[in-house]
Amino acid sequence: MQDIHSRKRANLLKLHPCFNGCGGRNTRIHLPVAPSCNIQCNYCMRKCNCANESRPGVTAKVLAPEEALERFLEARKRLGKIDVVGVAGPGDALAEFDRVRETFALIREADGGVVFCLSTNGLLLPRYAGDIAGMGVSHVTVTVNAARPQEGRRIYRYVRYEGKHYSGAEGAGILLENQYEGISRLRDLGIVTKVNIVMLKDINNGVIPEIVAKVKEAGADMTNIMRLIPAPGAIFEHLPMSSDAELTEMRKTCEAILPQMYHCRQCRADAVGTLDEDISFQFAGGKGCDEPERSILEKDGSAALGGDAGRNVRPLFFAAASKNGVAVDLHFGHASAFYIYQYKNGAVEFIEKRDVSKYCRGQENCAHSAAECLTGIIETLGGCDGVIAMRIGEIPRRRLAEQGVQFFMTYDYVANAVKEFGKTFDKEIIHV
Repeated sequence: MQDIHSRKRANLLKLHPCFNGCGGRNTRIHLPVAPSCNIQCNYCMRKCNCANESRPGVTAKVLAPEEALERFLEARKRLGKIDVVGVAGPGDALAEFDRVRETFALIREADGGVVFCLSTNGLLLPRYAGDIAGMGVSHVTVTVNAARPQEGRRIYRYVRYEGKHYSGAEGAGILLENQYEGISRLRDLGIVTKVNIVMLKDINNGVIPEIVAKVKEAGADMTNIMRLIPAPGAIFEHLPMSSDAELTEMRKTCEAILPQMYHCRQCRADAVGTLDEDISFQFAGGKGCDEPERSILEKDGSAALGGDAGRNVRPLFFAAASKNGVAVDLHFGHASAFYIYQYKNGAVEFIEKRDVSKYCRGQENCAHSAAECLTGIIETLGGCDGVIAMRIGEIPRRRLAEQGVQFFMTYDYVANAVKEFGKTFDKEIIHV
């Protein structure tokens, strides 16, 4: 009986790109139908009308269940198939459980074979675990950031539970108790469970192995230790990020306790496609965060955008991390090429493509080879005033700054991004 149970869980792990160890070609879609949250993490800043950031808690639009079905059908048409349908916010899936339930019911009618998953902070997991299983959800991700309330009180501003607000160690204690109880219930119901842990320097990094051991005991199948993404406006906005070496070392340490995820992309709440080929940008509508709609770049990757005509400025050069030169759709470390654009007098012009060796090449990429690779990338980007990517690690950001190169983080069409950053670039550099 145990062998049958183990084989079933192994097969479930293979079905989901976040659980199977490599991502593969499994297609997934996150449907942003859950905007509200019942806790406030000090590292989180949710955005429900933003096309220009790539991180959890961000979506271009919150969808009603009927709109989510339309999004699913359109994505399936474009991609040929959708393997996994998930709800990952932008708030908490269980804080908006009726919307999630209705969404999954509509999609199950349209596609009887799709895999369902959801992400949650776990506060309401004991209450809804049975309903989750009854809906046919086979994969759940729970974010657990503390081993004890004394760590949790530094991470969570408040917990809203059963009509009351709790703060400090009391709120963190309620959350932790429900998280571990909920994970145990998922295990008993046969649902595979991944636990996300946000690595917070000088907050929880010293107890992460203990967290992994505790969630293993509760019944988790794997953990995903993630780097903090500083979110503008969040309490932890200025908390330093862990380096690639620190993150890899922590994952390898914890791998002796429980299997680890090494290929996480920390996706948006409206992600579409595979982990390596996300096309959610195509559904974003080209809007910024609560900004009016912008012009769309032509598919040839270049455009002359008006404005600032007649200014006597020197050209600025930007390197965009992009799959094809159209959208800023890669992290700095995942780019195998950078597309160089010139900005002058309000006009954007494509100049050339420069190939590089990827800075991030997985767990086998030792610190020495990564340092050599980064040096090569910086040399290749010589002459550029700025680099534009979805995200960047602390070490490459610092190395670029040492060379006088500014970094801009966005998720947008390249021409829009170059124009935006060209106009707001350091005036002392722009003027001749």
